[in-house]
Amino acid sequence: MKELILYFSRADENYFGGSLKYIEKGNTEVVAERAAALTGADLFQVVPAKPYAADYNTCIEQAKKDLQSGARPEVEGVPENMSQYDLVTIMYPNYCGTLPMHMFTALEQLDFKGKTIRPVCTHEGSKMGRSEADLAKCCPGARIKKGLAIQGSSVDRCENALKKWLEE
Repeated sequence: MKELILYFSRADENYFGGSLKYIEKGNTEVVAERAAALTGADLFQVVPAKPYAADYNTCIEQAKKDLQSGARPEVEGVPENMSQYDLVTIMYPNYCGTLPMHMFTALEQLDFKGKTIRPVCTHEGSKMGRSEADLAKCCPGARIKKGLAIQGSSVDRCENALKKWLEE
């Protein structure tokens, strides 16, 4: 069976240890690509049908409103054939203590029964938040392994920690 890395990432203006800076590629995408290179897994990016604002503070306000309302923002698509995967690494930035609502939209459309899920969360201090518990709720029948939290501002130096975690 094959492995899938299913991820959500956001470029544009991001928070890095006390300051904002514009990035061309989202932190989670950097980690996803490194993990795929280490494992040979297939990559699938969850893409919002209507992206959040490029401005960080506006994006955070949008994400908070989505979380508070339980929104399921539309995504451009989900993987078509999940039956070929028994191991799914789910990667996402920590938005308001959990996964971005776009990830809930995607995950709730997929069947994870009998699959193993490895969560990876990028953050700037909030670590995994409650995302592992939320994954267990929206992916019934899956076995959720202990996740890996990677500080977004250190994704360029995450390879050793990622490699060690993947081997566990």
